[in-house]
Amino acid sequence: MRSVISSMNVSLDGRIAGPDGGFDWTEPDEEVFRSHLEELRGVGGYLLGRRLYETMLYWETAEQETELDEAQLEWAALWTALPKVVFSGTLSAVRGNARLASGGVAGELERLRTEPGHGDIAIGGATLAAEAAGLGLIDEYRVRIHPVLVGGGIPFFPQREHRVDLELVETRTFTSGVVYLRHRVTR
Repeated sequence: MRSVISSMNVSLDGRIAGPDGGFDWTEPDEEVFRSHLEELRGVGGYLLGRRLYETMLYWETAEQETELDEAQLEWAALWTALPKVVFSGTLSAVRGNARLASGGVAGELERLRTEPGHGDIAIGGATLAAEAAGLGLIDEYRVRIHPVLVGGGIPFFPQREHRVDLELVETRTFTSGVVYLRHRVTR
């Protein structure tokens, strides 16, 4: 069965966006970007919230840009080919290899997990990931901790009413000071 991963950039004080909603501090250098690319190669489907979907629309036509480097071109090719499910109460249509969710996150994940295919199922967007986490649907957390304190904003981990034990699978420190942690949920 395919695993569900939640992968996000986080400030040292545990936020995915600052008090003003900004996340410019997550802009990756080449080394960190390549780690995102490496991770995307192992993804076979992606569930996104509306805001993340709209942010990532850039990559649907990025291959037409003349100033992209080799890694960015590879990212664009992988991203456009990747099947995506978008959760939104306001969008009536999506573009590219995406479709609007027809049910809740639990139902969509159950269906995707049992469908034939390769790669993990990634889930992104703070609200959507928090919902999946609250339902116990996340198998693995992949966190890139950036060396910045943003002083408030959207937390990576929502308030939980139950304990979740994790097993450390991998760590990596980048020259920029970003630290990558990969934890598997133990059940």
